[in-house]
Amino acid sequence: MGPSLAELEAERSRLYAELAAMPDVRRGSVTTNWRRCGKPNCRCAEPAHPGHGPRHLWTRSVVGGPTRGRQIAPGAELDKVRAEVAAYKRFAALVDALVEVNEQICEARPIPAFAGAHERSGTRPEKGGSSTPSGPSSRPS
Repeated sequence: MGPSLAELEAERSRLYAELAAMPDVRRGSVTTNWRRCGKPNCRCAEPAHPGHGPRHLWTRSVVGGPTRGRQIAPGAELDKVRAEVAAYKRFAALVDALVEVNEQICEARPIPAFAGAHERSGTRPEKGGSSTPSGPSSRPS
């Protein structure tokens, strides 16, 4: 048998407390790359040269829109963005764990006595409805 209802509720409280203590978060990822500028006389055109860089780019998906990106300066800004992206990954994992525990709580919690009363008595709750009948519907042409 799995954890008791009290244990599950304690775990849920722990997860809520951890969520409340989360630092700033941001979605996306940080990548580092080197690029060639394309000028034939530039040092980056040499085969052994890695290219200009490193350049750090923070990218994130936007719902219903294109992926957005922004170049990040090395140093303090890069460290801050990397920490916020890592915190988001922890945040997402906590939310997944919270949903999992809540589903277990839903399964473990007893059904209230009044919820099934109409099923046992043979009566059904009254249906609501409009007082006027709906008119004929027209088909689009």
